[in-house]
Order: sequence, then C-alpha cells, then structure tokens
Amino acid sequence: MTATAPSKSERIDVRASTPVKLLLQEAARAAHKNVSEFLLDAGILAANQTLADRLRFELPPEKWDAFQKALDQPVSAKPKLRKLLKDPGLLG
Repeated sequence: MTATAPSKSERIDVRASTPVKLLLQEAARAAHKNVSEFLLDAGILAANQTLADRLRFELPPEKWDAFQKALDQPVSAKPKLRKLLKDPGLLG
C-alpha cells in the first residue's frame, strides 16, 4: 500500500532580486532540487523551528514537577515591576 502525498493546489509567489534568485538557483542545483522544492523545504524547516517553542513544551518528569511547584507558589509583591508598568514610559 502506498501513501499519497496531498496535492499541491496552493501557490506562493515570491519576489527577489537577481542576485538572490541566482543564489537560490545555485543552492537548489547543489541540493539536486528545483527552486520551488528548495524554497518549500527551507521554508518548512524555518517555520517548524520558529514555531517549535510555541507549539510544544517538554520537560523531563523531575523538572516538570519543579516547574509545577514554581507555578503553584503564591505571587509575591514586586513594587519595581508595578511602578514600571504603571508609570508612563519614554514614548508616553
């Protein structure tokens, strides 16, 4: 049984300067891909790296327990933080 890849029905247009286009073409050739494949693979990798810490939070069990204990601690007063958030800043 073979898995079928989802069809590519969406288009993404990118504008680039000539030197950037040439660089991407050279890199795609070196990777034995066409420019679309190269950009899509690089974009997916970059997107996953960018979103990794927003989508998943993992700790070993002993650190998870310490993390939960820290979250359960009562909030302590922080007068300097309160002042910083209350007073107008440099931009108003």
